[in-house]
Amino acid sequence: MSLTVDIPRNRTAPAVARRAVERLAGRVAADLLPDLKLLVTELITNSVKYGPDGPVTLLIDTRGPRHVRVGVVDRGAGFEPRGRARPATEAGGWGLYLVQRLSDRWGMKDGVTHVWFEIDR
Repeated sequence: MSLTVDIPRNRTAPAVARRAVERLAGRVAADLLPDLKLLVTELITNSVKYGPDGPVTLLIDTRGPRHVRVGVVDRGAGFEPRGRARPATEAGGWGLYLVQRLSDRWGMKDGVTHVWFEIDR
């Protein structure tokens, strides 16, 4: 199953993205859904907070109940990923850290703001 959702750039974006992930119920193993929701929420929030005007596109491709590839694309020119530089007690800055820790693979496409991750367990 492939799913493409254009998400408006506003404060409802994370909830809209989570509802899109919920549409995978029954096609993706139930124990993967919480991690998928968390990671999608983090990436959508980053795009809304730091990206340019216009919608954010959520791309989801299920390759089986335990293999999902997700992409989040905004109209930005890309960015240089940086490690978390704040103390653990400070809020924010956990998005890419969580993607790295909870996904099996992740990366970015050069020249655009397109972050992707895969969960394959």
